[in-house]
Amino acid sequence: MTALNSLADQINQLLPQTQCTKCGYQGCKPYAEAIASGAAEINQCPPGGELGIQRLAALLNKPVLALNPVNGIAQIQRLTAVIEEAVCIGCTLCIQACPVDAIVGANQLMHTVITSACTGCDLCLPPCPVDCITIEPLAAALPDWSQRRIEADTLRTRYESRELRLQRDIADKAQSRELKKAAMIARAKSADPSEAPRINTAYDPVAAALARVQAKRAAEASADAPPKKH
Repeated sequence: MTALNSLADQINQLLPQTQCTKCGYQGCKPYAEAIASGAAEINQCPPGGELGIQRLAALLNKPVLALNPVNGIAQIQRLTAVIEEAVCIGCTLCIQACPVDAIVGANQLMHTVITSACTGCDLCLPPCPVDCITIEPLAAALPDWSQRRIEADTLRTRYESRELRLQRDIADKAQSRELKKAAMIARAKSADPSEAPRINTAYDPVAAALARVQAKRAAEASADAPPKKH
């Protein structure tokens, strides 16, 4: 591990692990790496607020800065997403957007927020096609720093587990496609070996659809053309 990576890890330990992207980076770790490399300032994390900036300043021996208003306002109390059950259509888009798996449900079934795991990051709002999600404040104030660190560790674990699951899903789908392709080729060879080389193993459905549209337009243009004079 390089010194830069070690510093980034130390910085990441001080971030709230909401993965909200309000800092301008795709998660807490990328933001930590940007701070370590000098590409980002320490005052770009609204969930961390003033206390988080103070901790980062102490670690890096830098002056304390006010939170950059471009990144939002400091979070002073707990927030959670709330789903209006009567409106939810069960599209699963919010589930896919949540970086810490704090929303549960299934396709065409009502979704539910796990309040204890929700960070109020609001990443679930934009993809919702029926605007049935709101971010609401909770009565409880933000805990002290030691409790925040415990919660951040839990959130980091949830986020990393989700990332590993998504990577496995991608690998499993790729393997499934390859197995189906191999089975198709095997069936073609057993039926008529001479036809096997003609199988397009890199079939592109988008290109095929475009080709069909172009052929249809060409046929329509030919039909509309005036007859040739003899």
